[in-house]
Parts: sequence; structure tokens; C-alpha cells
Amino acid sequence: MKGMDPSMDPATVIRLPDPCLVVLVGAAGAGKSTFAAAHFAPGEVLSSDAYRGRIAGDPTDQRVTGAAFAALHRELRRRLADRRLTVVDATSVQRRARLALLREASAAGVPAVAVVLDLPRDVVLARNAQRPGARAVPEDAVRRHLEALRRALDGGDGPGLEHEGFASVVRLREPVSVAAVRFAREPRATPPG
Repeated sequence: MKGMDPSMDPATVIRLPDPCLVVLVGAAGAGKSTFAAAHFAPGEVLSSDAYRGRIAGDPTDQRVTGAAFAALHRELRRRLADRRLTVVDATSVQRRARLALLREASAAGVPAVAVVLDLPRDVVLARNAQRPGARAVPEDAVRRHLEALRRALDGGDGPGLEHEGFASVVRLREPVSVAAVRFAREPRATPPG
């Protein structure tokens, strides 16, 4: 499954080891939160926006990003130690952010799966522009996310996302592919303690 691109097959089933860490990767406006809500239980999803909202009362307040991610990583460590499938809903377009998440999964002895929402630039920019009020991210920030994602996929900021240590990387390139994906969980044995 490593490097899988199901964009040609609208009935793709992605097999997830359970437990695992699912890292959603994509620019603001790509639809990561909508995707997470469609496929995972609310308690399984750790959202950077939700943590910003808890800390600052505003999910768009970038001034509390450090504190939000510190809290997110604490909860991630707890969930993975409890051997619970966990989804991180953040842009994760920067290599250092992905590597920090991979370290958490490795320390807990669970695999990490990247689900990359690599949608066309125009689609992402239009979706972001349609977000209500303060939820819209400045267009220049979205463009930076898209450029960082391209570097991650092309290996422009290191070995390339597919070589960072993910058990598998699923790249979704079209909205129809995103809408059609289904997940099948495959229970993993608990390692001896």
C-alpha cells in the first residue's frame, strides 16, 4: 500500500492497522476536517484548530499554535500508549511536523499512515475562500501550504514524504477520490507488555 494513489479507482478501500496513527496532510481548505469527520469518530480525531479553540477561544488564533500543538502531542502520546487509533487533523505540510508525529508513533510502537489530500490548487483555493467568516485562511498562507506540500511530495525538503517512515502513504488527487475512499480497520495484536 505504500505510495498508493487511489485516484483512478473510485471504490478504493484503505486498510488501516488498528491501532495506528493517521496523519492527514494537506493545505488549509483541502477538506481534512470534513474528511476526518466522515471517516472517524469525533473522539479519534485530534484537531489543531480544536486545540487552538480550547486554548484561545478562537480556532484561527495562530498566536497559540505552540501551546495547541503541545497539548495535541500530550493527548496523542496518551492515546497511542493506550493503543487507540488516532487521527491528527493538521496541515502537516512541513517535514518537521510530520517527523514529530512519526516519533510519537514509533515510541508507542504503532504504525503511522499518511493520507495526503493533494487536490488541485484551484479547488483548494476556492474551498478556502468559501469558508465562513474567520475560518478562511489568508490566501497567501494557503499558497505557502500548497508549495510546502509540493516540496514534500517531490522530495524538495528532504527524502520525500514517502520515505519519511510512514507504513503507507495514500495520495488523493481529486475530490471524487476523496469522497469515494473507504477505510477497513485490521486489528493488530497487542505486543507483550
